Amino acid sequence: MHLIRKILLSLFLLFSSTQILNAELPYYLDFKYILNNSEAGKKAQNDLKSKLETGLKSLSQREKTIQDEEKKIIEQKKIISVEEYKKKVTELRKKVTTLQKDRNKLLDKIAKQRSKARSELLKNLNPLIKEYMEKNKIRYVMDKKSLILADESLDITKDIVKLLNNKLKAIKLN
Repeated sequence: MHLIRKILLSLFLLFSSTQILNAELPYYLDFKYILNNSEAGKKAQNDLKSKLETGLKSLSQREKTIQDEEKKIIEQKKIISVEEYKKKVTELRKKVTTLQKDRNKLLDKIAKQRSKARSELLKNLNPLIKEYMEKNKIRYVMDKKSLILADESLDITKDIVKLLNNKLKAIKLN
């Protein structure tokens, strides 16, 4: 009888110590994967990509118009007066400067929207991770990019993506 108690006590301690050990294991997730593969992340990226492509297409058309204008000015160089030529060249340079400023504005706007979308996604992600940690008795979660090598069973990325997809369908970019 005394032996059975010792065995049961040993098994109980062994079982409880493995739970404690599991709670001490550092789990990890891949933030980049979550940002790129969650529903909200994909939609935000597609919207930003579309805005960028549309803006660059418009700028490219303006650039082509400026190049055509430049060719016309060069062709007219011998026909028009020196002052008229200088005036047209100055106007053309202003258009080029405006085009460059507009390109920079577009890229800055897209970068700010991308940053805003990322922070919005992370703002929604942090409580989900915290809730997941409490539910599964996890004490430590780290980003995969900080790891060199780890057991795949400690990766909680796909679980977090599922939770995020259930909570957040899209991110407002404006």
